[in-house]
Amino acid sequence: MPPGAMGGRSRSRWRGGAWGAAAPLLLRCALAMACVGCALAADAQGAALLAWKRTLRGGADALGDWRDSDASPCRWTGVTCDAAGRVTELSLQFVDLHGGVPADLSAVGATLARLVLTGTNLTGPIPPQLGDLPALAHLDLSNNALTGSIPASLCRPGSKLESLYVNSNRLEGAIPDAIGNLTALRELIFYDNQLEGTIPATIGQMASLEVIRGGGNKNLQGALPPEIGNCSNLTMLGLAETSISGPLPASLGQLKSLDTIAIYTALLSGPIPPELGQCSSLANIYLYENAVSGSIPPQLGKLSNLKNLLLWQNNLVGVIPPELGACTGLTVLDLSMNGLTGHIPASLGNLTSLQELQLSVNKVSGPIPAELARCTNLTDLELDNNQISGAIPAEIGKLTALRMLYLWANQLTGSIPPEIGGCASLESLDLSQNALTGPIPRSLFRLPRLSKLLLIDNTLSGEIPPEIGNCTSLVRFRASGNHLAGAIPPEVGKLGNLSFLDLSSNRLSGAIPVEIAGCRNLTFVDLHGNAITGVLPPGLFHDMLSLQYLDLSYNSIGGDIPSDIGKLGSLTKLVFGGNRLTGQIPPEIGSCSRLQLLDLGGNTLSGAIPASIGKIPGLEITLNLSCNGLSGAIPKEFAGLVRLGVLDVSHNQLSGDLQPLSALQNLVALNISFNNFAGRAPETAFFAKLPTSDVEGNPALCLSRCPGDASDRERAARRAAKVTTAVLLSALVVLLAAAAFLLIGRRKGSVLGGTRPDDDKDAEMLPPWDVTLYQKLEISVGDVARSLTPANVIGKGWSGSVYRASVPSTGVTIAVKKFRSCDEASAEAFACEIGVLPRVRHRNIVRLLGWAANRRTRLLFYDYLPNGTLGGLLHTAAGGSTGAAVVEWEVRLAIAVGVAEGLAYLHHDCVPAILHRDVKADNILLGERYEACLADFGLARVAEDGANSSPPPFAGSYGYIAPEYGCMTKITTKSDVYSFGVVLLEIITGRRPVEPAFGEGRSVVQWVREHLHQKRDPAAVVDPRLQGRPDTQVQEMLQALGIALLCASARPEDRPTMKDVAALLRGLRNDDGAEARKVSGGSGARLDSAKWAAASPPPTKPTALPRPAQAQSQSQSSSMAYSM
Repeated sequence: MPPGAMGGRSRSRWRGGAWGAAAPLLLRCALAMACVGCALAADAQGAALLAWKRTLRGGADALGDWRDSDASPCRWTGVTCDAAGRVTELSLQFVDLHGGVPADLSAVGATLARLVLTGTNLTGPIPPQLGDLPALAHLDLSNNALTGSIPASLCRPGSKLESLYVNSNRLEGAIPDAIGNLTALRELIFYDNQLEGTIPATIGQMASLEVIRGGGNKNLQGALPPEIGNCSNLTMLGLAETSISGPLPASLGQLKSLDTIAIYTALLSGPIPPELGQCSSLANIYLYENAVSGSIPPQLGKLSNLKNLLLWQNNLVGVIPPELGACTGLTVLDLSMNGLTGHIPASLGNLTSLQELQLSVNKVSGPIPAELARCTNLTDLELDNNQISGAIPAEIGKLTALRMLYLWANQLTGSIPPEIGGCASLESLDLSQNALTGPIPRSLFRLPRLSKLLLIDNTLSGEIPPEIGNCTSLVRFRASGNHLAGAIPPEVGKLGNLSFLDLSSNRLSGAIPVEIAGCRNLTFVDLHGNAITGVLPPGLFHDMLSLQYLDLSYNSIGGDIPSDIGKLGSLTKLVFGGNRLTGQIPPEIGSCSRLQLLDLGGNTLSGAIPASIGKIPGLEITLNLSCNGLSGAIPKEFAGLVRLGVLDVSHNQLSGDLQPLSALQNLVALNISFNNFAGRAPETAFFAKLPTSDVEGNPALCLSRCPGDASDRERAARRAAKVTTAVLLSALVVLLAAAAFLLIGRRKGSVLGGTRPDDDKDAEMLPPWDVTLYQKLEISVGDVARSLTPANVIGKGWSGSVYRASVPSTGVTIAVKKFRSCDEASAEAFACEIGVLPRVRHRNIVRLLGWAANRRTRLLFYDYLPNGTLGGLLHTAAGGSTGAAVVEWEVRLAIAVGVAEGLAYLHHDCVPAILHRDVKADNILLGERYEACLADFGLARVAEDGANSSPPPFAGSYGYIAPEYGCMTKITTKSDVYSFGVVLLEIITGRRPVEPAFGEGRSVVQWVREHLHQKRDPAAVVDPRLQGRPDTQVQEMLQALGIALLCASARPEDRPTMKDVAALLRGLRNDDGAEARKVSGGSGARLDSAKWAAASPPPTKPTALPRPAQAQSQSQSSSMAYSM
């Protein structure tokens, strides 16, 4: 009853005597009602839970049946009680509570054994008071947004805690040493947080421990403590995607119950301990993507329960132990991308349960053992990029479950065994880059699931079997670079799923069959370099609406170009050069609106150039109409080809003037020789620099003087006057310079005592030196100094120069950055680098080996990355020539993912966060396998400092700088996100951040946005060198384009975080298997290997790039990011 109720009734009694007699009765009723209310109020347990509910923003909805009118909480959602009505469990899963973890549970603490609050949107720290709950055995706070550290008070001696789940939060700090007090703990789950420090040695006190899962904590570092060998009940050890380093301790051999060891994508080094062979229960070993060295211990052959052995991308050497053949339960054996040698052991044929055998990218030699045919469950056999020789064993045909057979880039000889046709499940077959001979077996085309058949660069002969028409599942067929002869069989037209047809560089003859028009899903056709004759069949192009690349060059095809070529609306590259085509160029070709390259040179075409060609908006790579019989003038519509880079109309009968070409600002090459052009050439700098060979053979063309110009005498007089003026000015400048030199020289002599510049230079490298090394390297400044010569310069920037240097004691090549002397900005950059880089360790951030300084000079020592910068890769060819190399999409995507993960580490995993502030393509270095490393931290700042401090003189690079820099507003991690967006656009478009073609003051961001705003085809902004790729890759490119534009949003708040960006880019890869994370480093990698032709192939080396050994000459021209 409310406090005022009695008072109210008392006052009413004095007002009316009639109520006086009823007062005692009313009083008794009121007291009775109060007693009933007391009985319905929640007890102390319920009151504690209700108090927590009131702190939750989502408690009213999720905990609607938690009412204070209930006497006991035992019927509430998520609450479990024992027979005595005492709370033993609170379990709420995947509901939105929006609050913190309950701190005061003392009312239920005596009996609470299980506390489960997973996926409930909880924030804040883990309350230390949870350690005071004496009965607590199971604590699950996973999948929330908890912050702070794991409280040491949670690990009190005598704790009954058996399960601790704190995974998938935002926890920071180190794992407390007190964790060893949890002697009853069986499950320790803390993966996907931001924990740092080392694994405490006290973990060895946890004798009951069965499961450790701590992957995804990228700052977790140091070696695995040997004391872990005392955890005798351990079954699962998971520390993947951390910075755990050093060798695995031999004490792991004591863990007889260990089932799985998963420490992949970490920093492990040293050998695999042979003692692992004593872990008799071991079933899964995942140690891939580390720096594990030495040989594979033969003792692993004792592991009779072993099912998965994944050691790919390490530094393993030696032979494959034949003892592995005793692991009869093995299902996956992946040793790819190491330095293994020797033969493939025949004993592997004993692995009858084996499903995947992957030995790619090693130095394995010898034959393929026929005994592998006994592995009847084998689905994936990948032996590519090795030195395997001999014939392909016919016994492989017995592997009826085989889906993928990759033998490319080896030294195989002999013919392709017809028995492979017995692999009824085969989907992908790649035998490219071997020395195979003989015909293509007819049996291959009877394989009902074969979708990819790659036979590139062998010496195959004979005709293409007509049975190819039976292989209706075929999507990609590539047999270029062989000696195939005969006609293309008309049965090809039955391949309705065929997307990629490459038969170039063979000896094919006959006409192109009209039936090929039935391949309506073709996107890429390359038949160049054969002896194909006949004419292009009418209606050939009518239904090929998806065709993007068509190359029929260097054949003997005659007749007219069919007008239905205009139906090819998706076509980006059309190459008909070097044939015998006649007639006029059909004006319908202008309907190929996406065309970027058109080559009709070297034919017998006649008539005028169609004006419609000048209206093709995407024509930007090459237009080659040379060596024909074309006549008439250059259409005025050619003035619209403002993006065109190369134009060749030489060796025709063209006439008229060249004024339509004056507007082509993007031209880098022009050949108009041997025509009948007349009049004055456009007065532009480009035309003025044209070599004579590109304009000769046009007698009436005026390049310098035309009739009606000033007389020779007037010209000579003007020239003489100019020369006289120049001579007088030069003499005056020389006299002034001499006087100044004498004056300054006297002053220097009096002040410095005549010190010479050479003496200054030598003094820069004089001892004493202060040297700090972060790695176990013996670096002598004296040895390094001998390498600091102009010949070893690999990069220059505003803060100094970078040199390639060799350490004589070890033979290791390093990069040395020498900062400019007596320069405040350089000194600040040096301080930034040594302040930031020693704190960070990530595979996508360049590793600082150490530094040295004396009174005048500062040096930084880095890992040397042989393949230059991303900027050099995208924009500069080997040797510094102009056309850049073809960089495949797989490589570009892998680089983008690597940079995104490096930035995400700086922004989200470093405490406090680090702003790079100069993200650009020239600051992204490329390693041996084109893995990306973010470099140059000379402008980096800690987030708290950099957010409010004024920017230094060099805060970013033109074209990459976020808009907020110009407004002098707060600089945050979102500024790096913008710069990354520009880099990603650079990767996708192949354009530099700022180009004259974009217009004054405009960048690639505005250029792409304007293109899309005009509702033009998004694919048109993709790098022309990426055109003609499969639809799956085109979709990846367009999705990446959307991510890039999101990153480059004008407002910082509209940009995603780098953590989200990295996740989005990783999500573009459709292949979820381990293969999707591999980077092919084999020297035989090429444009299209079936190994990487799956929906989301991992990156291979780009074609036309220098080998790492050759990259030294390249690095001179591509300014290395160490110094940018």
